[in-house]
Amino acid sequence: MHITSLPSPTGIGNLGESAYAYISFLKEAGFRFWQMCPLGPTGYGDSPYQVFSSFAGNPYLIDWRPIEDKGLITESELQILKELPGGYIDYGDLYKKFFPVAGKSHQRFLSNPSSLNDLYGDFNSFVDSNRGWLDSYCQFQSLKKYHNNIPWWEWPPQHEMSKESLKEENEFKFHQYLQYIFRGQWHKLKDFAESKDIQLIGDLPIYCAPDSADVWSEPDLFEINQKSSSFTNVAGVPPDYFNEDGQYWGNPLYAWDRHAANNYSWWMDRLSLQLELFDVVRIDHFRGFNDYWSISTETKNAKSGSWVKGPGLDFWKVAKSKFPSLPFLAEDLGLISEEVRKLRDNSSLLGMAVLQFAFDGDPENLYLPHNLSQKLVLYTGTHDNDTTQGWYNQAPAEIRDNCRTYLNVSGEDVSWDLIRCAYRTVSPLVIIPTQDILGLDSQARLNQPGVPEGNWTWRLTDSQLDQLRTVHASHLHEQAKICGRLLPKM
Repeated sequence: MHITSLPSPTGIGNLGESAYAYISFLKEAGFRFWQMCPLGPTGYGDSPYQVFSSFAGNPYLIDWRPIEDKGLITESELQILKELPGGYIDYGDLYKKFFPVAGKSHQRFLSNPSSLNDLYGDFNSFVDSNRGWLDSYCQFQSLKKYHNNIPWWEWPPQHEMSKESLKEENEFKFHQYLQYIFRGQWHKLKDFAESKDIQLIGDLPIYCAPDSADVWSEPDLFEINQKSSSFTNVAGVPPDYFNEDGQYWGNPLYAWDRHAANNYSWWMDRLSLQLELFDVVRIDHFRGFNDYWSISTETKNAKSGSWVKGPGLDFWKVAKSKFPSLPFLAEDLGLISEEVRKLRDNSSLLGMAVLQFAFDGDPENLYLPHNLSQKLVLYTGTHDNDTTQGWYNQAPAEIRDNCRTYLNVSGEDVSWDLIRCAYRTVSPLVIIPTQDILGLDSQARLNQPGVPEGNWTWRLTDSQLDQLRTVHASHLHEQAKICGRLLPKM
């Protein structure tokens, strides 16, 4: 469940009351983990996997209630956010309305910078302890606004403001303020989760967004033509069964030799920050550490790309030395070679399996329950899949027949059929999308890869959140108990 999908009165799920209620549901239902999508500040396309920073938090997730209680924003000023839709996220309208409201709060904060100390700690201490990423992010956002939000590679070569002078600008301080509140509210939520014995699983895209503070501030760590500020090669995937043209993602590739030369220090900082926010982090597109598809920007044709060797086990040996418990999951779905699986195993990471992918009729399918191993975390579906009910409704008749026959069920409640099956497998960790617990169909799908619009908008209703606690929690708890899943196995 991504936080944006929670109920709230201000147009998007946030770190407020519903997040705490959701954690309480998890506890009552016998869960031990909550996985969500990346938390970074989203830009064009609204995807949490294409964000302006790998280190910053999404200001949209701020809960305004405690800010209002402190007198930094008024009920009447928040009304414009409360008029946003409650059943889905209208990102375009949210963007137009959120920042002017937040700006009013910031102006009041400037006249009383200690007003939130009792909630989130000293503001200046937050700024000082996070300068490693905060300065570059605030500079990037300030310059981006100054240049009318065009991508950084289209900015004039000589900025009209130096990076140091930017620190005195209101826009720079505004973004510091938003990050201060986000971090303060996040840590309060994480403390509450810990009090309920709930661990948080984050998600880290292997690649950075092209138009991001990460790439703008450290261009030498990416395959970039320094003279023209243009990307030489970018990421994607080759043609496969699902897409005959392949996929041209456009994310800049890493200059891995430069990362290796300084012992992957930028990456270790990136992982460290994620582990300040989360207990466990899923690494998206793990195969890119073994080999990655490199596409020339001259052709922009995914078919013409080529495989290039990644940093391999050398990277994960450094990670092991810095994070001895290696609290990471490897997203290794799709067409994965034995070499990639070997890297995963040699790195001592758990991989992933998706139960929806199991019923193609091949008895050797790796995702069928009888073929699963204790090296795989099992999902009924992910944020990129349809809901289980939606998948079943639209699957070919043969797939539906295979599913019913294998599970020995009628298919009348297929979401719960897969949940019960997943609980009974040898997978050390089972993760269930909230939509599957509620038996929701394709209307509740969160993301459809390759479709540029209409994603990330689904939201849980207040009544559905209540239904999770009053109807489903006790049954889920019993399932966890009878399957021996009330104690963590990680």
